[in-house]
Amino acid sequence: MSIEQAADTDALVVPEKSGAVRDDFHKIFLNDIPLLDVRAPVEFIKGAFPGSTNHPLMTDEERHLVGIRYKEAGQQDAIKLGAELVTPSLRAERVAKWKQFADEYPDGALYCFRGGLRSRISQQWLTDAGVQLPIVVGGYKAMRTYLIESLEAHLESMKVILIGGRTGNGKTLLINQMGDTLDLERLANHRGSSFGNMGAEQPSNIDFENALSVELMKLAKKGISRLLLEDEARLIGRVCIPEVLVNAMQNASIVILDCDMPTRIRNCMDDYVYDLSTRYRDQLGQHEGFAAFKNHHRGSLSRIQKRFGLENYHNASELLESAMDKHEALDDVSGYAAFIEVMLRDYYDPMYDYQLNKKHERVIFQGSAEEISHWATSE
Repeated sequence: MSIEQAADTDALVVPEKSGAVRDDFHKIFLNDIPLLDVRAPVEFIKGAFPGSTNHPLMTDEERHLVGIRYKEAGQQDAIKLGAELVTPSLRAERVAKWKQFADEYPDGALYCFRGGLRSRISQQWLTDAGVQLPIVVGGYKAMRTYLIESLEAHLESMKVILIGGRTGNGKTLLINQMGDTLDLERLANHRGSSFGNMGAEQPSNIDFENALSVELMKLAKKGISRLLLEDEARLIGRVCIPEVLVNAMQNASIVILDCDMPTRIRNCMDDYVYDLSTRYRDQLGQHEGFAAFKNHHRGSLSRIQKRFGLENYHNASELLESAMDKHEALDDVSGYAAFIEVMLRDYYDPMYDYQLNKKHERVIFQGSAEEISHWATSE
């Protein structure tokens, strides 16, 4: 049966039971099983899972109208309204997208919020089109609960150790070089500092937590009992670290990464000049990209003006503008070094030293990247 023929069948028929199902949540996440999310876009935006694709059964507006009808007149009338809203041609379009997903990912599965009515309808429409795709039992709600419980269980079984140190010393670089660690900034799509926006949208809190839990699950599968991660604040940009991890970090031992000022400046140049300007230019083009890059730095500096102090702010602002003018006119980035050094010495270092003083008793080792790597392998 073609998709068009399937769309002309009785849209009011809802299967009482689903067809094939999957409830092996651990395997789904561990093996990155592709997931077809048939919830409305507004639900997907609030939170979904790594590797999931949203091709909804109903649009946001259709879901809203059906929800009102359900409250006013019950399930059968709501189903009837849904069949009226999702016309045969719309049904054919949506089934075509699901079929394309199933063809591309034959090992995939589909889910709605609870694995109920929307999942069964979607699965049946696919079956009518000659495609078999299992439903995830319990849907989004069950998988989300599983990941929350998994995150708590894995953190309880692992010893958390933080890599700390002053801004620009290469903590993230060290974390990634050591392997079998957790890069929170990558998951949050933010570098953690006041200037740390990476020119792209951050994930929702729920997406961040889900991805975090899945990565931790994969580390646990490797037998990792000691978790190394960067010493972060509760907020990474606008993304909040889950409370269970915050608690673990607040009680964790700390290893301090030492680094000289010239190396810190080079690291900041790599992240906040070369990489960031390239990101903006790739997204927006040469002219608009560089304008966005400049606005990024101006806005970031402006937001810390009160904490930095007026005199420091004006000094840093002059250095920044001079550096950006030189960069734009001559493609010469050397002017940023003076700006970065002022920011590190006069803004970030005093803050870091103050924070470290409150937790110095938790420091168990201090040294260079090479020394920390050696310490980690010998522990």
